[in-house]
Amino acid sequence: MRDLDQLQLTPQATLSQALERLDQTGRGVLLVVDAAQRLLRTLTDGDLRRGILAGLPLDAQISGLSGRPPLSVGQAASLQDVQKLMEQHQIDDVPVLDGAGKVADLISRRDLGSRIYLSSPHLGVEELGFVEDAFRTNWIAPLGPHVDGFERELAAHVGMGHGAAVSSGTAAIHLALLLLGVQPGDTVFCSSLTFVGSCNPILYCGAQPVFIDSEPQTWNMSPAALERALAWAQKENRLPRCVLIVNLYGQSADMDALLPVCERYGVPVLEDAAESLGALYKGRPSGSFGAIGIYSFNGNKIITTSGGGMLVAQDQALMDRARKLATQAREPAPHYEHVEVGFNYRMSNVLAGIGRGQLRVLDDRVAQRRRVFATYTRELADLAQLQWMPEPEGYRSTRWLTCFTLAGSNAGARRDRLLRSLERHSIEARPVWKPMHLQPLFQDAPYFPHAPHQDVSAGLFEAGICLPSGSNLTDSQLDRVSQELRRALAQIENASAPA
Repeated sequence: MRDLDQLQLTPQATLSQALERLDQTGRGVLLVVDAAQRLLRTLTDGDLRRGILAGLPLDAQISGLSGRPPLSVGQAASLQDVQKLMEQHQIDDVPVLDGAGKVADLISRRDLGSRIYLSSPHLGVEELGFVEDAFRTNWIAPLGPHVDGFERELAAHVGMGHGAAVSSGTAAIHLALLLLGVQPGDTVFCSSLTFVGSCNPILYCGAQPVFIDSEPQTWNMSPAALERALAWAQKENRLPRCVLIVNLYGQSADMDALLPVCERYGVPVLEDAAESLGALYKGRPSGSFGAIGIYSFNGNKIITTSGGGMLVAQDQALMDRARKLATQAREPAPHYEHVEVGFNYRMSNVLAGIGRGQLRVLDDRVAQRRRVFATYTRELADLAQLQWMPEPEGYRSTRWLTCFTLAGSNAGARRDRLLRSLERHSIEARPVWKPMHLQPLFQDAPYFPHAPHQDVSAGLFEAGICLPSGSNLTDSQLDRVSQELRRALAQIENASAPA
């Protein structure tokens, strides 16, 4: 807010003072306000030059300058509203006014030209050689040596015996459910706090999801809720065909607590590590704990193949069957022979080549994302209302996304105002995932909270925000996000404070 204060002048200020303030701030615009700090007009160096050329002396008050009412937007305005106003009137700065007409923010065209994304792809030089090889050898269709190599190398990286590369993480989950025997009418337990791609495949199989809450310590599946859910399922004679544990935002769930519960009931685990490739849990790679693990290589993931996914398992027969199902379930015959339903889910040789190159820099990408998290927490350490996603002892998160929750009351409304403010500055941030048990699609699905009267995942959604976290963010971009976040929070907290 100090930056906005420095830009504000009263109508009684002189042209000389205005020129000096423009030089000090370097923003190219000043805000003329009345005694109640309501905006009267904006003032640019062009306005001052025209006044001087018209004969006004430097000690004349800026109230003597000709001008027009200010062009501004309200706090509910979107980035598109601001851009439209800039283009219509060919202006570079748009004030954002609160309900009393005071300046709450100032949007500059120079910021809008360099959007900061939540998690943009980060490609390097390693990938180019593999892609060129695919073109040189004409292996651009699904299957090929890079697919074989990517499967082998990623499985080895996470300590699993075998892998099967497919078209997406969602496809990988679908196949994994089929491999674990999920059939129409079966029950599948799934983490509630996740992306819908984790649980849509349950519906593909004709099965019924039961959602399990998060725990505060990891934001991942609650062992206490899982225990109650399995006891209920056993009593109802509907034990799940599998438990789908999601590792959220680059961090493993508490496997030492969850796996024994599943083993006690004889239920296999499908580990959704779509967001956590590169993470460790007590020294062991995320995705290597379940009967099957899956990864995603979507464009926003820590490494990407543009689009793609992979299943991993110790059991070679499982992965051989996954490849068959992903290739239209073709039988080993000289003609096209089919005896069961299959899918067109295999990864192309070109995309697998990108993946092989990306895998070589995975450790660097993890280090860079953790640096992003460390920068935010250091620069914003004095803001007690920010509560960062925990990383318990023995865990090593990739910090795929840097996330926090807002402490205090009315968190949902404050979250939305903060997101709108960042978006007006062309900074992409998002709420934490909306839990699946709150989605209209799954409104009839059973749900087990962490504890009676404690819905952890709903609270995380209401108060949670994901910040730009890409491994290719520059120091200046991180500083811009931090400063805009700090400014927006100060404005929101001041507006919420009692009079």
